[in-house]
Amino acid sequence: MIDLAVITIYTLALLVIFIYSLSQLHLLVNYLRATKTTDDSEKYDFSGEDELPPVTIQLPLYNEYYVVERLLKNIARINYPKDKLEIQVLDDSTDHSVEKTKVIVDELASKGFDIQHIRRKERTGFKAGALKEGLKIAKGEFIAVFDSDFMPGENWLFRTLPYFKNKKIGVVQTRWGHLNRDYSLLTRIQAFALDFHFILEQTGRNFGRNFINFNGTAGIWRKECILDAGNWSGDTLTEDLDLSYRAQMKKWEFKYLENVETPAELPVVISAARSQQFRWNKGAAENFRKNYGKLLQDPSVSLSTKFHGFFHLLNSSMFLIVLLLAIMSVPVLYIKTTNPDFSWYFNVLRAFAISTLIFFACYYVAYARIHGKGIRSFFKFIGMFLTFFSIAMGFSVHNSLAVLEGHFGKKSEFIRTPKFNINSLKDSWKGNRYLSKKISGNLIIEALLFLYFGFAIFSAFKLNEYGLLIFHLMLFSGFGFVVFKSLKPEV
Repeated sequence: MIDLAVITIYTLALLVIFIYSLSQLHLLVNYLRATKTTDDSEKYDFSGEDELPPVTIQLPLYNEYYVVERLLKNIARINYPKDKLEIQVLDDSTDHSVEKTKVIVDELASKGFDIQHIRRKERTGFKAGALKEGLKIAKGEFIAVFDSDFMPGENWLFRTLPYFKNKKIGVVQTRWGHLNRDYSLLTRIQAFALDFHFILEQTGRNFGRNFINFNGTAGIWRKECILDAGNWSGDTLTEDLDLSYRAQMKKWEFKYLENVETPAELPVVISAARSQQFRWNKGAAENFRKNYGKLLQDPSVSLSTKFHGFFHLLNSSMFLIVLLLAIMSVPVLYIKTTNPDFSWYFNVLRAFAISTLIFFACYYVAYARIHGKGIRSFFKFIGMFLTFFSIAMGFSVHNSLAVLEGHFGKKSEFIRTPKFNINSLKDSWKGNRYLSKKISGNLIIEALLFLYFGFAIFSAFKLNEYGLLIFHLMLFSGFGFVVFKSLKPEV
């Protein structure tokens, strides 16, 4: 009975991952179709300044001492008439970065910029609360949002605003770039994952007329859309995803621009990456609880959108499924070698290997979009694919706990991701005052799983059964990486 229960759980996990892979395959098909079509959107011609609409740029800040100067000086370079551009510095900081920000704001104001340094007495609603507070007095018809580590190009507004000629468009979102992609293995795997989302997933969903999400930054909203959708809300950790779904359920359309890149900085320390991952994964689960029931019950929403919305909002929950599959795989190894009656069934389960092939194809298309399609690039991709999924599985405990908290409604504070102002290998993050000195409480579980999958590798040779050896090697190295980098982040 125990053997049967283990095999059943293992099979169900494989089945869920397979269905999820089919959703990704559909996005791949949509992406390839999108690359073969021309953009026939009606666009405003902003050749005359009298046609330009008033725009507000919102810059939410919280203790951003290292990057605030770079941010504000870059925003000041954006090409747009000063009399039609308002800049709101929404500063919830609680440290001495406030004084630094004020000096730069005053300097820009003296140069003729319409810029305000807005401070709140209480950080109610965190980032969502700050954006909502600024919106009350915003002069702009359109609201652009940039996090503190983003560096939009000079013509960013002229490349995004024209799409709002279509009165149904509520948001134009651009693709994230990476200022420090090659700083370390940690930044390279983050870039690998984000490129996949911003190239294949966002384009595929948008082309297929399914719901996409404003990514919290590097996008611009029609102010009317924000208000019509119910305004910003701080009741989830991903206020951007929440407002995106509420707006699209109000029949607003989103436009995604893959070809407009807005570069930003990736976390260079594993503790910072952990905090970011925790917020994103828990927030997605919270949004599933809050919004998917409404989406499912809406008769005007297509089955395709409901299908992709399900996996979009439950994307982070795949960590929980993968963790379950990984843990079950070790007893499965022993069941397979000690119960020959099950051999036929395990042969059937091999068919689920197609999921891996689907993921491989999907990630390669996104990777090739950035790095090219040559032979050398392909072999580099294979190494990156294996490395990424290994380390992603190493994060599965941390991310699964975040997902469970989101699904069960446990509330927690918005934990910011420390910024570093790092662009090259010469720049150092050591001494950053915002870094958490605490070691994650999950580290003991991760260390135990590191040993557990070491035992799985030993078992493969002991039992002379190598079908799961690569999988267990990936898990062993992934958990090893996470444990080692958590204990020795400077190495």
